[in-house]
Amino acid sequence: QVQLVESGGGSVQAGGSLRLSCAASVDTYNSNCLGWFRQAPGKERERVVVISTYGTTYYAGSVKGRFTISRDNAKNTVYLQMNSLKPEDTAMYYCAASPRGIWCQDQATYSYWGQGTQVTVSS
Repeated sequence: QVQLVESGGGSVQAGGSLRLSCAASVDTYNSNCLGWFRQAPGKERERVVVISTYGTTYYAGSVKGRFTISRDNAKNTVYLQMNSLKPEDTAMYYCAASPRGIWCQDQATYSYWGQGTQVTVSS
């Protein structure tokens, strides 16, 4: 059973921090690729960061150095630590999985998506 459940979103002021969690079913957690994506109003969904089963990560340039993805294998959970948040980080954040993906950077390879969690950063 595919399951991806995000949590941890909220409203913060610029410069603040949030940690998003994505709890996955066992099979989904063992996907080749797991990742975080976001979509702001009126904009296309974009990759934030993805991680391969080997631990290789691919960050968007706009978040590199501020966001960190991590995995807790004991809890089948993927985290997104977001520091130094900016108003332009405001978006709905989605966790996604690509069970057999090869190119984890490719958004099109992700077939399973969570319901999303809203992040709002005020200036």
